[in-house]
Amino acid sequence: MIVLLIACVQPPETLETEDEPEPVAERQVPPPTFVDEVPSRLVALGDVHGDIRAARSALRLAGVLEGGHWVGGDAWVVQTGDQLDRGGDEEAILELFERLADEAHEAGGAFLSLLGNHELLNVELDFSYVTDEGFADFADTPTDGLDLDDFPAEQRGRAAAFWPGVGEWALTLSEHNVAIRVGDTVFAHGGVTPGAAAYGLGRLNRDTREWMRGLTAYPSEADDVVWTRMYSDDETEPDCAALQEALDVLGAARMVVGHTVWDAINPACDGRVWRVDVGLAGFYGGPTMVLELRGDEATVLQ
Repeated sequence: MIVLLIACVQPPETLETEDEPEPVAERQVPPPTFVDEVPSRLVALGDVHGDIRAARSALRLAGVLEGGHWVGGDAWVVQTGDQLDRGGDEEAILELFERLADEAHEAGGAFLSLLGNHELLNVELDFSYVTDEGFADFADTPTDGLDLDDFPAEQRGRAAAFWPGVGEWALTLSEHNVAIRVGDTVFAHGGVTPGAAAYGLGRLNRDTREWMRGLTAYPSEADDVVWTRMYSDDETEPDCAALQEALDVLGAARMVVGHTVWDAINPACDGRVWRVDVGLAGFYGGPTMVLELRGDEATVLQ
């Protein structure tokens, strides 16, 4: 007689195991133009212009950077553009910001660096504000297949890095927005004029992206967002009526802008616009300051 011994073994799927963490959804690239969720903590950081030390100092002040890595948990940081020009640490800043975008997302937060006029200038291959160190920073970029005869030898690596549709950094920056609305706050480098609001921020972000990818001509409407000082000029009063018109179109309560250097972060138009460019970079020698938004409350950290 043959006896079959059958062991009663609990199926693997019924074994008690420790709960595994849910996988984090992939970071959306490019980010959406309109984000309805309101993070519990939102930080705005102004122009850093090629100064990695200033950028790190501001992020440490905001409590989101330690040892070169994200420690901000579920906080959101929006940097309002002008990572480039006037300094010699531009590639280090771009690399840091890309890494922080990934690390913040993994932690449940967000790091969003916008496009300013100096990012667009570089993709236009206009190097009017580039320092000698800035050219050296990108000197090892491969230049194969590009007609760079119009550029001096020392500028060719940078031209290759930012060449529309080809350059590594042109393509990387094309994944960034010109403007974004998070909850009821709009962020842009110079500001969103009524004309730009009517044109549509999503459309403007898309047009700028396609130009940086070498698919279309430069979108002139971007100038109304990255170059305007309608709300930030330090010599004339801000156009509060135009600001309100733009905010109404965008369904927002306030705007945060950079572009114009001030001695301190400050509000205007009864708090409907905040100016956060304080000349952080060594080129200006300004103070280290960031703006923290929690609901309707705005706090300047310094």
